[in-house]
Amino acid sequence: MEEAAPHTVITREEIAGVEFDWFAADAQGHLAQLLAAGDDTVPDAALRSEEWLEATHVWLDTRPEREDTHAPAGGFDEHLSAPQRRGAFVYDRVPGQPGMYRLVAAPRTPLTVADLPGHLQGYLASLTLDVPFGAERLFIGPDGRAQVLQEPSST
Repeated sequence: MEEAAPHTVITREEIAGVEFDWFAADAQGHLAQLLAAGDDTVPDAALRSEEWLEATHVWLDTRPEREDTHAPAGGFDEHLSAPQRRGAFVYDRVPGQPGMYRLVAAPRTPLTVADLPGHLQGYLASLTLDVPFGAERLFIGPDGRAQVLQEPSST
């Protein structure tokens, strides 16, 4: 897929209320798959090309599994760990909290943007978040600004 090739922009209306997975890199270049679960509060850059999004999915989905499941919360989250077994962090949206994600699976040996083909590296360049993947909770806004959130205390 060439940079000059036409791209289909995804609208927020298309992703509201339906499962939408998107990708990002962190400040260290690690790759994550984020499961928006009906929340349309994703970065604008994640919506800019249906073709690049699909190509990233296909690239990751065809990588060999590199490690065993590592779902810190265990149980239910283990079914979301396929990208993690291939080297990507996996975050799932926190229900009822727009833009909030929780870590559900963390690779022991993460993939980096440098592992992707060149055109996908360019795509992920605009989806680089200024947070470290592996943090338990993140807020990610539609402008692409992200921050690590503290876990709610249990007291």
